[in-house]
Amino acid sequence: MEVTNLQRFDGSHVTFTEQIRDQIKAHEMKINTEHVPVPKDLKELVSLLRQVFAHDYVNVDYVTKLIENYKSNAKDWRQYAKYDPHKYTRNLIDEGNGKYNILLLCWAESQGSSIHDHSNAHCFMKCLDGELLETKYEWPDDSQENQEMKERSKTVMKKNDVCYINDSIGLHRVENTSHTRPSISLHVYIPPYLECKGFDQQTGKARSCKITFYSKFGNKVSN
Repeated sequence: MEVTNLQRFDGSHVTFTEQIRDQIKAHEMKINTEHVPVPKDLKELVSLLRQVFAHDYVNVDYVTKLIENYKSNAKDWRQYAKYDPHKYTRNLIDEGNGKYNILLLCWAESQGSSIHDHSNAHCFMKCLDGELLETKYEWPDDSQENQEMKERSKTVMKKNDVCYINDSIGLHRVENTSHTRPSISLHVYIPPYLECKGFDQQTGKARSCKITFYSKFGNKVSN
């Protein structure tokens, strides 16, 4: 088995040493992308992710495939799906012993995020229902002020599609462009973070954004 996309939690790539190779061998079944289990439901996916993230490395290909292998079923996540008419919501499913977060994001009609980074974390996203538009952007050029941000790509995510991003890839925005149908997405962030940067599309200027939860474990958070 040749592992080519192994990263640390901070997104830096791993330089292979004998010690690291021994550690990888000990977790061989967890990082072998040819033998990724198929979770029967969301609960099993959460349990498998806890096993995968028990060590200090993130195999992006493996985690992506594991999340892809889970097929969305509304009965698995309905208890976490809570909407707000004025903004998309972030609903905590699992805290991952402080090493990662699993969230359900609910997007009512025409709701979307700002352009944002991920504070040096890995971000895995799966569309569970409806459709979402992901737009990737280049980082703004610090040497130039008030410059419109450069768009890199647009991807329409349909039910069960999965994408991945970290800060070395760039920035992104997620939107539910439908005027008639809400959307649901599953997000895995490792490590978890309390704030990120949001960016103005026209000027590239950044601002700090606090990360909050609309609900935790199915219960709405009190304001």
